[in-house]
Amino acid sequence: MSAEANSTINGPTRTGISLTQDSTQSGLSPTPESPPTTESPQSQLHMSVSPPMLGEEVDLHVRQPIEATFDTVIPKAATETDSSHIQTESESLRKGLNRQTPNVIPHLNLALNPAQAQPDANTTSNQTVPDEAATYPTSAQSLNVSEQARKQNAPSPLETLLPLTSTYENSDSTVPPTPTPVPLTPTPAHLTPTPESLDTTDQVLPPQCSESGSEETAGPQLAGARVVLSSRGYADFTQQATFDIKKCDVHKLEEAPPQEAVLTREEGLQYYRTMQVMRRMELKADQLYKQKIIRGFCHLYDGQEACAVGIEAGITLSDHLITAYRAHGYTLTRGGTVREILAELTGRRGGIAKGKGGSMHMYTKNFYGGNGIVGAQVPLGAGVALACKYLGKNELCVSLYGDGAANQGQIFETYNMAALWKLPCIFVCENNKYGMGTAVERAAASTDYYKRGDFIPGLRVDGMDVLCVREATKFAADYCRSGKGPILMELQTYRYHGHSMSDPGVSYRTREEIQEVRSKSDPISMLKDRMLQNNMASVEELKEIDVAVRKEIEDAAQFATTDPEPPLEELCNHVYSSEPPIDVRGTSPWSKLKSHS
Repeated sequence: MSAEANSTINGPTRTGISLTQDSTQSGLSPTPESPPTTESPQSQLHMSVSPPMLGEEVDLHVRQPIEATFDTVIPKAATETDSSHIQTESESLRKGLNRQTPNVIPHLNLALNPAQAQPDANTTSNQTVPDEAATYPTSAQSLNVSEQARKQNAPSPLETLLPLTSTYENSDSTVPPTPTPVPLTPTPAHLTPTPESLDTTDQVLPPQCSESGSEETAGPQLAGARVVLSSRGYADFTQQATFDIKKCDVHKLEEAPPQEAVLTREEGLQYYRTMQVMRRMELKADQLYKQKIIRGFCHLYDGQEACAVGIEAGITLSDHLITAYRAHGYTLTRGGTVREILAELTGRRGGIAKGKGGSMHMYTKNFYGGNGIVGAQVPLGAGVALACKYLGKNELCVSLYGDGAANQGQIFETYNMAALWKLPCIFVCENNKYGMGTAVERAAASTDYYKRGDFIPGLRVDGMDVLCVREATKFAADYCRSGKGPILMELQTYRYHGHSMSDPGVSYRTREEIQEVRSKSDPISMLKDRMLQNNMASVEELKEIDVAVRKEIEDAAQFATTDPEPPLEELCNHVYSSEPPIDVRGTSPWSKLKSHS
């Protein structure tokens, strides 16, 4: 590399270096440029980089062409420039570019060979840039490097290559606000800007300059470098990844669900958003209940989101599902909207059951509630499975119940009939460790609920992992569709709220226990970490989803509190699916009632 540098004693002068790649050489071939005019002291770096293909690391010497222009300020006090200055500064720049900054330049290895830099013979300097840690520094380390370089009147590695974010991951401190980065606008991969199209007019004022731009202190002032890069495109993310999942315990099965799960980026974002909607919706319901806008029974589902999302991902919308009174999450996955669910909770006309069902009685197509009687939905689910088999449809029914209902006699009677008739039914026990306020160890002589079917095969699944639930449900669905009869699944999960809103949830368990589950096994955090660690999404992208979800919940809550209540004459409607029966005197005295509100 060759460099052309001119310096004067009266003021700072820029050094123009233009680099282009020559694929036939091992390094960069220099192209001299005329020095630009003198401007306010500032280091600038402009790069135009073609985005790499998926899973590919870019090597500057071999693959994609890269053009870069570096403008470096020579301080007033510098009257000479020796080779050590350029070599040390280039080496610091190289180390700064080679480090992998999260969400800034993925899969990009940019190498600059300082040995090729040869300074102008007329210019020498004894100033060097401190060469600190070659690894990615913490904020405190970067601050020390920057302060040390400022004392020596030279640009620091932090100022030479400023990260796009002002806060480093896994660091308690932040970068000082002096070198403020310029926000970037996402650019599609096929529209990567050229150096001529980049805006170079905006300048970042150094801390020694006033708002008017006048210098308050003598001597050269260094501003934070401005980095102009196109943001990551679609091809930069990993589109598919394979994850190890927890092994399922099996009962009377020769095979078991796989211990690996394949997740696509699209699926991951969908699962993440759905679970976030569930979580935020239940927290909003908690808030409205405490404000006495929601009345009556209300059983929240937060903490168990992986069960509903995983089961829905393992079956189809043409399959059938029935559950107990903790039904908000399944109403959402079966096709209900947040507006309809919250409006039903507040008893409004726009609710999913026209404001007549409340928390425990919500219905959609192929979803049969929402049942308030403990365990009563299990035989109903077997009846739906009987209808599927009778009609000759390749469909099944998922019949859910909790650990508190697992000791009901009607459940064992249903097991017997389903096994005799080989019904396509998946019995799912959502074991959230407590039946109301009683721990499972105190309520059941055997807590191996997946073995309760005895002659029915069973699975015990990690219910906090959406991928584990999905793979187990697919396995169970294939078993049922093959004509082998019913199968039993136990999902080991946990609820963050109490049994219902009347239960504080901390009289029979400690707050530390709840917090430990949140920190170690939260289903949303588990999926989020997997996606970020495997470059399937960015932090900014997931934050955008969070913001959109919060807005959706707030809009739905606004609707649920302003929509009118159903009129009194609607009380007896929707009892029959078709026309009401003939009027028999004395049997329906309420049919003449009219609303006066």
